[in-house]
Amino acid sequence: MSFTTFSVGRDTQVVLMGPNGRVDINHVTAFESRQMTSPVRVSRLDGLQLGAELPRGWEGSFEVERGNSTLDDFMSSLEQAYYSGTGGGPGTLYQYVTESDGSVSTYQFDGVVFKLTSAGIWKGDSSVKQKLEFYATRKRRI
Repeated sequence: MSFTTFSVGRDTQVVLMGPNGRVDINHVTAFESRQMTSPVRVSRLDGLQLGAELPRGWEGSFEVERGNSTLDDFMSSLEQAYYSGTGGGPGTLYQYVTESDGSVSTYQFDGVVFKLTSAGIWKGDSSVKQKLEFYATRKRRI
C-alpha cells in the first residue's frame, strides 16, 4: 500500500531479463524511462495544421550504487557473445508500480538492448556509482 496519494520513488520495482535470464541488480537508486516519437506535421491548403507523434520506442536508465559485479559481468557476457558470434539477442524489462490505492500496474518493455554508460568512478571513501542505459522497441501494460 502506498503511503501517499501520489507516486514516490519507492513505489516502483524494476526487473531486468537479459538474453541469459534474470539480472538481479543490487542498490538501484534511480530509474527513468522516456517515450521516443517521430513527429509528423501536415499543413493543409486551408491553413489547418495537423500533427501526430509516431511511436519510436522507449529509452531510459538505471542509476546503481555498485554492491557487486552483477552489471560488469552482465555487460561482459553481452560483449563476449557479440565477439564469439553467438549474440544473445535483446532482453525484457518489467516495471511494477504500486499505485496509491494499493493496486499494482505492470509494464513490460520489449526488445531491450543495454549500454553501460558508466562502470563507475573509483576513488577513496566514495561509493561507486554506475549507470546503465537501455533502448526498448515498445512498452506495454500487462
